[in-house]
Amino acid sequence: MESPVVRVGVIGGGFVGAALVQLLCDPTRSEALVDAATATVELVGVAVRDVAKPRPGIGLGLLTTDVDALIASDLDVLVEVAGGIEPARSYVESALKRGISVVTANKALMAESGTQLAQLAHEHGADLFYEAAVGGAIPILRALRSSLAGERITRVMGIVNGTTNYILTKMTTEGSDYGEALREAQALGYAEADPSADVEAFDAAAKVQILSTLAFGTRLGGEEIAREGITGVRIVDVDFAARMGYVIKLVGVAERVGETGISRRVHPAMIPVGHPLASVNGAMNAVFVEGVKSGPLMWLGQGAGGESTATAVLGDVLDAARNRISGRHDVPFTGDRSLHYVPASELSSPFYLSVDVLDRPGVLAEVASVFGRHDVSIQSMDQSGFGDEARLAFLTHEALSADVEATVKELIALESVESVGACIRVIDEGVT
Repeated sequence: MESPVVRVGVIGGGFVGAALVQLLCDPTRSEALVDAATATVELVGVAVRDVAKPRPGIGLGLLTTDVDALIASDLDVLVEVAGGIEPARSYVESALKRGISVVTANKALMAESGTQLAQLAHEHGADLFYEAAVGGAIPILRALRSSLAGERITRVMGIVNGTTNYILTKMTTEGSDYGEALREAQALGYAEADPSADVEAFDAAAKVQILSTLAFGTRLGGEEIAREGITGVRIVDVDFAARMGYVIKLVGVAERVGETGISRRVHPAMIPVGHPLASVNGAMNAVFVEGVKSGPLMWLGQGAGGESTATAVLGDVLDAARNRISGRHDVPFTGDRSLHYVPASELSSPFYLSVDVLDRPGVLAEVASVFGRHDVSIQSMDQSGFGDEARLAFLTHEALSADVEATVKELIALESVESVGACIRVIDEGVT
């Protein structure tokens, strides 16, 4: 018996779009796709800005610049992999209002408008899937939405930006300074000419917002994610971490605080070398999930790149196709209205602080007294350099973030302190 047909349109013909087209049109996988979708998946068009631009792997007959016409062409599933907020949001809304299921890899769009778009999809009997928005090929959203739906998750913590992880890995393993490692990441295509979305942690913050929605029932959009990038991390900080048995990673964290509190943040952290996330190097991504019954679980894989991201998009397309054939759609995530947000300033952990000081008698005692005035207990101290390069590095006991912030503010005001460098949370057993 001839299988039913699911018509798919794609917005975006870049690395991800081109890789998706190749996956959909691979003759060696056609039977497997039919089995997975319970239908024949027919690619009817790819909307791009410029049809004259060479696009290897995409037939000229598929290309169009008319997105509205593509959406109106009796589609079953629209794939959006062009990125950005607008006009992507308008196209997605238009498709959903027609009852067309949408698959997107657009983390910025989902972080800003995901709750509204999911409700719109539900109202019109369509699906909204976005697995590729977090972690590339890592199926973490599907796991949170399905496999762990009955678990009470206590924490989701991950390395969710390949660019920053590549930079920090180069600093750790080869002694590169930040600028040198960034230039190499740009040369390899891991970082954009303007790398701020990655190195200032905007990208990772959007992914934390998406993860927390499925893990805890927070809303997609509206709430600020505490965010700190890696531009302040120096090679001296990386070296100190290594001597103390840590590595520095940019981590995204969403976790319960008490019964109804939720903390969501992105920041550099010193992670013990024995922690599973410590060995995640290069441009790899990993997500670490802790649940009451399941215990610790971790997903590891390529977090970026056209081909790996396209595999996650394809998985969503097949899910949407199956739902289309069966006449159903997934219900949107349920928000937990009892939750309240806990500011990062109210959390406690050990901290690492680096302080550049004048090389003269009494400076150490003066600096240490500032810590004491703000109830920040020093666990260990390292002194290095002379003259203009004199530096003090402190590892504290567990301290309230607000007290550490107050300590830093007073240190900056001291005449004997030239600058306060990195202030980095330390992740120890059971502490973030």
